Amino acid sequence: MEEDTGSAPLPTNGPPPLLQRVPAWFRILAIVAVLYLFLASIGLMSSGFKSMGKCFADHLIRSTSNPFVGLFVGILATSIVQSSSLTTSIVVGMVASGTLTVPVAIPIVMGANIGTTVTNTIVSLGFIGRREEFRRAFSCGTVHDFFNYLCVLIFLPLELVTQRLFGTGLLEGLAGQAGHLFVDARRTSFAKPVKIAVKPVIGALKGLVESVAGKGMLAHWLQVALAVAILFLALWAVTRLMRSLMLSRLESVLDRTVGRNAGLGVAVGLILTGIVQSSSITTSILVPLAAAGIVTVAQVFPITAGANIGTTVTALMAALGGSPAGLHIALVHLLFNSAGTLLFVPARPMRNVPIRLANGLATLAARHRWWAVVYVGVLFFAIPALLVFLT
Repeated sequence: MEEDTGSAPLPTNGPPPLLQRVPAWFRILAIVAVLYLFLASIGLMSSGFKSMGKCFADHLIRSTSNPFVGLFVGILATSIVQSSSLTTSIVVGMVASGTLTVPVAIPIVMGANIGTTVTNTIVSLGFIGRREEFRRAFSCGTVHDFFNYLCVLIFLPLELVTQRLFGTGLLEGLAGQAGHLFVDARRTSFAKPVKIAVKPVIGALKGLVESVAGKGMLAHWLQVALAVAILFLALWAVTRLMRSLMLSRLESVLDRTVGRNAGLGVAVGLILTGIVQSSSITTSILVPLAAAGIVTVAQVFPITAGANIGTTVTALMAALGGSPAGLHIALVHLLFNSAGTLLFVPARPMRNVPIRLANGLATLAARHRWWAVVYVGVLFFAIPALLVFLT
């Protein structure tokens, strides 16, 4: 049993005071409006990439066709913006436009899964001044890291080998079959009502850009930049709004269910992350609890695995406004995260692998705390940036 020092701060980051004073019904309407803008931004971005032409698409596909380059692009991009939802939504838009193919996009999505774990690891550094609390917090923060490292180490080679042997990777093929349950790409486009609904906004934004920059390549780049800016703001806004509605309930649910059993932990992490649209919120709330000795890393791990599945909701929503190809890569993301959870959570011996790795690293970091800073800086930023630059 781990010692409970009782001196670590518990989560106090409630919803912003301004949002607390806004009626709940108004915040719900605001969420609907923001989600509409989110879908419009995906459509605008897809349109911008299409307008750049086949040469641009061919060049981009060639530059990221190396799966390891794609993996590190995903890690670096997501570590910088600290949101896998943003990275995967952009990837969905690029696949929907034909700028990226599904096989090229898969390693980027896997890298985004690793990059998103940097947030809770950085949160754990806030306890670096208190050795034992830091050891527990860092273990809780990095178990998500190791889980995603292990999933990539297993499923990326499997995807590449099956792709070479059969022409289609395992995840790509399964996602393609699942996609047929939603859409027949030969006869209709997916979610046509959504595309019709967002078309007026997309047209207005394209007209605004063209009035400023004309109709050349500069206008296409500005269109993509505007789409990314709207996408970023929409995800930020919906996360804040959902957090203002759900954070206190989220903390209450975690208090009542954490540690009950692994299956319940996965379900709680999945549902709460799907609601608040951020796995970082779900996992970061657990770090101070672990630092205080209230929960152990073994109790935390199933919730983080469930949060991994819940975070795929954003990419699936992004696919609503795109083509069947966009849905295809969103389903790959869902299958990848679900397969990792099924592999590592149900059986205790497998569950113990990322837990022991996290505990081992945390023990080392507690003895030599500069290791923790090096770990974050090198694995999430320096190595991906160097390899992307060199290749």
